[in-house]
Amino acid sequence: MTSDDTPPAVPTRTIEILSELSAGQTESVLALLEEAARSDGQQAVSEQGRLQLRGGARVGVRHLLLTVQGRLVGYAQLEDTDPVEAPAAELVVHPGHRGHGHGRALGSALLAESGKRLRVWAHGGHSAARHLAQVLGLALFRELRQMRRPLADFEPPETKLPEGVTVRTFVPGEDDAAWLAVNAEAFAHHPEQGSLTQRDLDDRKAEPWFDPAGFFLAFRGDELIGFHWTKVHTEEGLGEVYVLGVRPGAQGGGLGKALTTIGLRHLAAQGLPTAMLYVDADNKAAVTVYERLGFATHETDLMYRTES
Repeated sequence: MTSDDTPPAVPTRTIEILSELSAGQTESVLALLEEAARSDGQQAVSEQGRLQLRGGARVGVRHLLLTVQGRLVGYAQLEDTDPVEAPAAELVVHPGHRGHGHGRALGSALLAESGKRLRVWAHGGHSAARHLAQVLGLALFRELRQMRRPLADFEPPETKLPEGVTVRTFVPGEDDAAWLAVNAEAFAHHPEQGSLTQRDLDDRKAEPWFDPAGFFLAFRGDELIGFHWTKVHTEEGLGEVYVLGVRPGAQGGGLGKALTTIGLRHLAAQGLPTAMLYVDADNKAAVTVYERLGFATHETDLMYRTES
């Protein structure tokens, strides 16, 4: 979420709410996101949100396009797929059009569209986003940390897999269903990750960064019990602990740490200078594990929500 202060209303501003974007609208939104990312140093809309721009309508997803005199200067995405939590949103205003109340207009439209039950991400937790959250009456709800560590000096500890556990890499098409099932179980408490569908997995498999050689699966016999999916951000020189999960019932035996080590060793072997990951700040156990592996907080994303 990036925004602005609250100056005079702009009479030529319009907000269109759509369930599906045309190819031209998609390209305009992506161009807006890239322009904002260059200015802000990070994306205002998550990977999932950017993937949901393409490929037609998505259940529960709406797009808000804010235009001024026919030019796209603001975008918001609302996703209402969680059966329990309020709809989640992300928004951005073009850097050259901030300071005109467009962020507040998009936020107010999101509140109206969600029935005043809303969660909004502020990637990077910038002061302007915090101010907008206050103006909209939203309270801080969640803190997601991006942690990093250098890989140049990475000396991986010995990998100790639990007895009877073997690890191999992901085979697209053959392992999809098993991975989706374990991912859903491992992240049942985390709907953004745990609710991924075959379409979501296919979206990621179609991305240029996808490499099954960096997607590790742990088995006990024929049963998939854990995984570590890594990702390489080539332009930034970053290797990411993209998703790491262990099936309930297989936790507590050191499998998570072993899978983390295997993935980091893979990233280091590719000559990447830095590793990164995301973890909820209130997941103290995971934060402690990553700190012991040399990770430190790099930046923080904040989520705000309505009080009701």
